[in-house]
Amino acid sequence: MHSLKKLLDVEVAKRNNADEISLERLDPILVAKRYHDPAISLICALFAYGNVKQIVKFLDSLDFSLLGQSDTAINAALAGHYYRFQKGEDIIALFIALKRLQKQTTLEAVFVAAYAKHHSVIDGINATIKMLSSFYPHQTQGYTFLLSQVTTKTKGAGALKRWMMFLRWMVRYDNIDMGLWSGVNKADLIMPLDTHTYKVGLRLGLLTRKRYDLQAAIELTQTLKTFDAKDPLKYDFALYRIGQEKIEFILKA
Repeated sequence: MHSLKKLLDVEVAKRNNADEISLERLDPILVAKRYHDPAISLICALFAYGNVKQIVKFLDSLDFSLLGQSDTAINAALAGHYYRFQKGEDIIALFIALKRLQKQTTLEAVFVAAYAKHHSVIDGINATIKMLSSFYPHQTQGYTFLLSQVTTKTKGAGALKRWMMFLRWMVRYDNIDMGLWSGVNKADLIMPLDTHTYKVGLRLGLLTRKRYDLQAAIELTQTLKTFDAKDPLKYDFALYRIGQEKIEFILKA
């Protein structure tokens, strides 16, 4: 594991630069970083599934100033929008829920109040999902997928990849992540497990769990904590790019 850590540390250092996120090297955070706003960042993260070119194209089509406008204006502007599993009504629901939440509190305040009790990011995510759902009750298959369901178990549960990625953006600060929140310890973050990081993790022996779920994300995080206990997610973006770019010399380490 020591030699693997050295290889991954080199990869992390190489990836930690502004050129790693660009129009030629797309990632949803490219759009989020234009605004440095948690609500806009959450929208960018929640829609971050599927082909990255289509993700960024869709995000570029959104008028984020709608988060400060009336329900009527939001409905009129977004009625014709759609993205994969989400219809216009689902996108409208997310914008209105976020707008209403921000009139009374902040995403960080909601998240941290629940997280702080046990230093559990899962508790923080659950509280935020519940709060958004309460501000704009809306139930469709597309919206449930977009917002995610409240998670009460880790084995067999969805990995909450898009929420974990959002938290990485908010909590960590480097040339990739924005570090907009101060109330969460980056040591408590859980890996945003996608197919790339999952497969790379298995091939490198960073996790052994054969099921892609939240428990696998936690297992991978625990292994990476042996490399850096204070900041295990510093390896996330590098692992993602390794898988995306099929870098074999790393995978055989």
